[in-house]
Amino acid sequence: MYHTIEFLIDSTINVEVSPKHWLERVLVRKGTRRQAQIKPYVIETQDGPVEMADLFFDDGTSTRMLRFAAFAFVD
Repeated sequence: MYHTIEFLIDSTINVEVSPKHWLERVLVRKGTRRQAQIKPYVIETQDGPVEMADLFFDDGTSTRMLRFAAFAFVD
């Protein structure tokens, strides 16, 4: 199921186009909306647990280990 998300801050993310291609660094501006499937998880850091997600976009690209604080659900 795809959700509409909105980026809350300007972020440079590594976008995986396919396993055979290099990662592309993409600047995503605050306010950008995308359709994505979300795979949430928590990682432990020295400062405590941090909510993260892997995002799988509707165009077939994906990004991994994005903090939940960087985006919000629109729908």
